[in-house]
Amino acid sequence: MPVLRSSVDPNSDEYKANFDHMAGLVERLREELTKAREDRSDRARARNAELGKLTVSERLDRVLDRNAPFLEIAPLAAWNMYDGRIHGAGSRAGIGVIQGREVLVSANDPMIKGGTIYPMGVKKTLRCQTIVMENRLPAVTLVDSGGAYLPMQSEIFPDIDDGGRVFYNQAIISKMNIPQITAVMGLCTAGGAYIPAMSDHVVHVKGTGAIFLGGPPLVKAATGEEVTAEELGGARLHCAESGVSDYFAEDDAMACDIIREIVANLPPQRKAEVARRAPVDPLYDPKEIWGVVPRSLSTPYDIREVMARLVDGSELLEFKRMYGPTLVCGWAHIHGYQVGILGNNGVLFSESALKATHFIQLCDRQGIPLVFLQNISGYIIGREYERAGITKDGHKMVAAVATATVPKLTVMCGQSFGAGNYGMCGRAYSPRFLWTWPNAQIGVMGAEEAAKVLITVKNDQLAREGQPPLPPEMEELIRGPVREAGEKEGNAYYSTANLWDDGIIDPAKTRDVLGLALSAALNAPLDQRDQGHATFRM
Repeated sequence: MPVLRSSVDPNSDEYKANFDHMAGLVERLREELTKAREDRSDRARARNAELGKLTVSERLDRVLDRNAPFLEIAPLAAWNMYDGRIHGAGSRAGIGVIQGREVLVSANDPMIKGGTIYPMGVKKTLRCQTIVMENRLPAVTLVDSGGAYLPMQSEIFPDIDDGGRVFYNQAIISKMNIPQITAVMGLCTAGGAYIPAMSDHVVHVKGTGAIFLGGPPLVKAATGEEVTAEELGGARLHCAESGVSDYFAEDDAMACDIIREIVANLPPQRKAEVARRAPVDPLYDPKEIWGVVPRSLSTPYDIREVMARLVDGSELLEFKRMYGPTLVCGWAHIHGYQVGILGNNGVLFSESALKATHFIQLCDRQGIPLVFLQNISGYIIGREYERAGITKDGHKMVAAVATATVPKLTVMCGQSFGAGNYGMCGRAYSPRFLWTWPNAQIGVMGAEEAAKVLITVKNDQLAREGQPPLPPEMEELIRGPVREAGEKEGNAYYSTANLWDDGIIDPAKTRDVLGLALSAALNAPLDQRDQGHATFRM
């Protein structure tokens, strides 16, 4: 295959300035991730130890294969929300390996408000279940939660995307014959009691694990009966009498060992067959991406420089290189997996959209997963382009993305604005996974552009009323708040806090993250449904 040759000079001042800028963003990311994993009160730590529980990190270490990769999902969910201490939305989750098999494992953190579930915690659980269903991954759940955070029950309980949907999804997952394994390591109360009840296998820890629809305080208030948590829903009761639980564990460590044995006993999973070859490192160090990406999102750069540091051997068979040059499309391999890769080199014109549509259809028909590298301000606008059909051509690209049945993976490398977000497979277009770089920004449009639109609209209104346009100081009164809101709500941390992505990643690790995600995605069979039309040139 043709090899991408880099024209970047690692010794240039521009490269060094870019590198240092990204290094600072990555260092902040590391600090935030460390805080999310380790920032717990001394009181919570002492209480956890007093009960003889392992920490969440220790539970994960015990249940997962040693030295195997772990692709964490939404580690900064709920970042800076609530009181700023509901790290990871109160849980840790990710795709790991148990007994050589990829699984989705999620675990409440009892050292965060006793494992209480906040609205973003529900959203994270639903996202994990979506990953389970789309990728046919066994679901392993380590439950240790005091239930819903009652002061916010209206945001947790009633709607289609609230808490009840968790149990609905469990029923669907069971119907899909995807294994669900739950370990009851702490409280599992009220609606949460259905999590183990609807699982295929339930491991119950003596002394700390308890399942009940109503806890001791509610039982006393409702019936006057005084009962302990262990008497009401402990491991011995549910393993020996009710039959809710299947496996009795003396402690957390034993529960983790039992889970590993259950996974080892599952029937083998055959992965989807895609074109593969032996993995080869890129010709260029992936960490050089730090110096490739400009400090300002408005500064253009060649996305091929990023591709050259992501794909095997820096090889890319480019599709229609001379046509629609603001979008780069081509075939490559990532960690041995064949992919079709699309990356932005500027605004999307009709030619770019038509090229993308053709390319996506080819990949979909050939069963080749798609990778989208987003750095897009949107589709071209203006009278000339509307007359040429940009709206209908953009629609063709959006429709191709929406209807593609192969696994789609998206990385937000910079700008992600307007309909460009849709055309390049943003969250609304159901990529199997979506990752964000720490420099990325997302929104209907950039803050400066939004301010200009509002000022123009106001000046047009004034003109119709026969009044003069806004003076500079009044323009700034509009521009300032819009810019501030854009910076706050468009940055990567706001995005990941709201689970608009599956996590912020170091650009240098993008290749490995994509490789792990591709491996996970291929646990599901490729959908070979009739596409309804032949490939056509538009």
